[in-house]
Amino acid sequence: MKAVVYQEPYRVAVNEVESPRIQHPSDVIVRVTSTAICGSDLHMYEGRTAAEPGIVFGHENMGVVEELGEGVVGLSKGDRVVMPFNVACGFCKNCMAGNTGFCLTVNPGFAGGAYGYVAMGPYTGGQAEYLRVPHADFNCLKLPSGSEHETDFVLLADIFPTGYHGCELAQVSPGETVAVYGAGPVGLMAAYSALLRGASRVFCVDRVSERLAKAEEMGAIPIDFSQGDPVQMIKERTDGEGTDKGVDAVGYQAQVGDASKEEPAIVLNSLIETVRPTGRLGVPGLYVPADPGGPSEDAKKGMLLVSIGRMFEKGQVVGTGQCNVKRYNRQLRDMIISGRAKPSFVVSHELSLDDAPDAYSKFDQRIEGYTKVVLHP
Repeated sequence: MKAVVYQEPYRVAVNEVESPRIQHPSDVIVRVTSTAICGSDLHMYEGRTAAEPGIVFGHENMGVVEELGEGVVGLSKGDRVVMPFNVACGFCKNCMAGNTGFCLTVNPGFAGGAYGYVAMGPYTGGQAEYLRVPHADFNCLKLPSGSEHETDFVLLADIFPTGYHGCELAQVSPGETVAVYGAGPVGLMAAYSALLRGASRVFCVDRVSERLAKAEEMGAIPIDFSQGDPVQMIKERTDGEGTDKGVDAVGYQAQVGDASKEEPAIVLNSLIETVRPTGRLGVPGLYVPADPGGPSEDAKKGMLLVSIGRMFEKGQVVGTGQCNVKRYNRQLRDMIISGRAKPSFVVSHELSLDDAPDAYSKFDQRIEGYTKVVLHP
């Protein structure tokens, strides 16, 4: 089959690779109809992880069940399904508690597994024509048949639940003010989720004009940090108090000034100043224990200079960690079906699998309006 394969930093190719096969009675093989490029993929694409050449990318996947293992009982051939980026067993201590992003069995020695991602287990990615899904009865979410809501449903694999997760970590409640740092796909989904949860005002901080425009279109207040201090701009709009809640949808590759200068803790420290005393911070933005391209020796070891004293002084609470997609995807699916949510507004390009190398390059450079790319194998 054809698949998007990592070659070296800033280079992927669409190559012929071995097609997946049933390896366990609980597996299914899915024919992929949509798979999205994620900002997290760019960390590997840019060489900022330990990813080795040959890895097949792709953890945001949906499609149609083509083949079933003999132990699968809840799915049938032809079912349309979307898979959480988390690979999870469904029966370990963390899965039973709903923390499926930290499954204890699918990736021995590590809490959590995922498709097509370095250190997240032996699961081939879905930027390909076919995908093996383990523990399929647990990991596949059934969708209405047909092709309706295709680009909405594929976002249930990661960014829509992850944006919602950021709001859940911050415990966003009706009537509250929220600051979301980052207006990339996850940031836009976090701001959108805050509005769905009843926030009165949502501030979205970025400097890319296309992203800020999308934030404004959905009802958020755009804050362009290239025009001044975002903390001050938000405080001026909240009577000097700051917001009730904040979400970090940027992570460890946060930048200041020109795009060549990174300051990994800048968003965390900005949120600490932006959010009022006793407010809450949700941090779904990716942070890693090791960053080969970090701007300092400490950053390369995943150690950042965070204003913990200021956070303590303000009595703030912070929640972190990758999203437990299964905790939210069924409810968000039903909101899409009912017309209450349409997250596909964030999708800027729908392309063929063969277009992936060019799409990666343009998405990485944030050019030509590339905010979210969905590939159709």
